[in-house]
Amino acid sequence: MLLQRTAPRTAPGTAPRTKPRTAPRTNPWRRPAAALSAAALGAALLAGCGSGTADPAPGKADGAPAAAAGTFPVTVEHAFGTTEVTKAPRRVVSVGYTDDQAVLALGIKPVGMVDQYPNPPGTSPDVNTQWPWVKDKWGDTRPEVVMNNGDTGPNYEKIAALRPDLIIAVYSEIDRAAYDKLSRIAPTVGRTKAEKEPFSAPWQDNAVHIAKALGQERKGAALVKGIQDRLDAARAAHPEFADRKAVALSWYKDAAAPFTTTDVRGRLVTGIGYQGQTEIDKIADGKFFTVLSPERMDLIDVDRIFVINDKADQEALKKSELFANLKAVRNGKVSYLLDSEGPAVGAAMSQGTLLSLPYAIDELVKSAGQ
Repeated sequence: MLLQRTAPRTAPGTAPRTKPRTAPRTNPWRRPAAALSAAALGAALLAGCGSGTADPAPGKADGAPAAAAGTFPVTVEHAFGTTEVTKAPRRVVSVGYTDDQAVLALGIKPVGMVDQYPNPPGTSPDVNTQWPWVKDKWGDTRPEVVMNNGDTGPNYEKIAALRPDLIIAVYSEIDRAAYDKLSRIAPTVGRTKAEKEPFSAPWQDNAVHIAKALGQERKGAALVKGIQDRLDAARAAHPEFADRKAVALSWYKDAAAPFTTTDVRGRLVTGIGYQGQTEIDKIADGKFFTVLSPERMDLIDVDRIFVINDKADQEALKKSELFANLKAVRNGKVSYLLDSEGPAVGAAMSQGTLLSLPYAIDELVKSAGQ
């Protein structure tokens, strides 16, 4: 599972992989996307950005997708400063792990994106364009991968070659140095100004932030409201959740790895009405998850547990005696949600986007009733 920005996975993913898989065995849910290599980009590369020398994108005579409707110019404040977007972008590159889905929801197909969930060797098309909640939006379009889950940073050469007119780096770990490099290629919008730690901003804030950069702040807010209405309806239909405490977790590095209440998976659990386990937040110390030592398994001894992993890691978790002795497990109050396999409910939760959340909410509520 992906322990990156997603849930940790077994293979690569997010888990905390980024792919949003459950807990990755060797990689964190979201792999660090912002660490930079020591070598600086050559001046020649950056000088050539936007020069029109790159080959057109596949399937386009001029390499420029149609611009989506929006109101411009817009000025976006973010963690690294202020970015002005003067006109509707045609070529958007998303550097955040799930930013591509917000862009898609607003009618634009990114020309470049992060490969959050790696494909099994020799398979195609990219699984990240095939989730049930994005497949129709992508259609036959196949974006360029500008970073793989687990890379130390984005591929600046690839991004420059795509000749973007806007770079979205919101659900991302990029730092100031990375932002400066990206900004030399094209106007770049970083994570929200209020976000203290990468990946800690509410999904609602990220969605509206990206929508504003695309000149569609009102539409973004309307889409957020639609999802919030869905969460409110789930809480109203299940008032019994309010008296129960629940956690979402993954099996990661041979241990239980619960997500914090500020992580998108934790916010989703409380969003449908459960109480969160805030003690996990304290020991996570700013991270979006923590790996529990055997003596701290009490932190997940709650009323309902949502396990986000693919099959192999689910089976490994079930063999843990400490896990098997938890009251939720003994009482049959565990929801095992496949990460990237099958219905991929875990991936939908981990991504937590305008496109994945409606699917994730419905499936999460359904699993809680089983």
